[in-house]
Amino acid sequence: MLPRIAPTATGDHAANDAGWSPVTELRAALALWRRETTRYVRNRGHLVLTLLQPMLYLLIVGTGLSSLVRHTGRGDYRTFLFPGVLLLAVQIAAVGSAGSIVRDREGGFLREMLVAPVHRTTLLIGKCLGAATIAIGQGTAVLALAPVAGVPYNPLLLATLIFEMAVLSLVLTALTALLAVTITDRDTFYATAGAIVLPMTFLSGMLFPTTLAPGWLVALMVINPLLYMTDVLRRTIQAFLPAQTAIPATLPWHPPVVAELAVIALVGLIALTQAARRFSRTA
Repeated sequence: MLPRIAPTATGDHAANDAGWSPVTELRAALALWRRETTRYVRNRGHLVLTLLQPMLYLLIVGTGLSSLVRHTGRGDYRTFLFPGVLLLAVQIAAVGSAGSIVRDREGGFLREMLVAPVHRTTLLIGKCLGAATIAIGQGTAVLALAPVAGVPYNPLLLATLIFEMAVLSLVLTALTALLAVTITDRDTFYATAGAIVLPMTFLSGMLFPTTLAPGWLVALMVINPLLYMTDVLRRTIQAFLPAQTAIPATLPWHPPVVAELAVIALVGLIALTQAARRFSRTA
């Protein structure tokens, strides 16, 4: 349980009145992290369903289109699709977990959190860390399908992909948290998230690279942050593939992977900062 005080002082004011304590802040963040992850693990039905969609993309869409693409001499389509499937697994978990902010507001738990003698930013960070942990877990579970996509079980590759998915999980969670603290109605949140996430997924380079898209579609793809997330994962995998199994590049230009990851992390930091500001004004 989070430490509580009288409801006469809330949020950052309560933290200031009680005196700032890093131990209290850490305990509050860990309590929320534990709550988010425990609730997810206990809901086994939801856990299976959220893993089902990315697996179906790889096993059904990937296998079906692979037989068609093979005739063009471009290799196994499932290898090309696999980085997008990893990102999809992370993305689904991030959106679903960020929705808990809206659910907690409607259920009254959010108001209980806001009377704790800790900064509201700490509470938001705790929830985001819990959501990111769930997203990393789902992405790691999908890594078990790597051989199906022709991706080798290389320890260095797997460790690199897990690290990259950790960064991407935090960024996606921050972006969806910003949406969750902006939209207070649960039905509106999920409808808006669906309307935003689905086009972004199709424009992420998951199904086809920018080099095969018409100019007007490329213009939409290059402003999509998911495109660069897919590119990071795809180029990492490509570095561990034999030359004869090369897959099409996501982008026509090739910035350093570290630079791409740094820019993506900066976007996440900006989103988290804006979400924290809005969350601090939550009643």
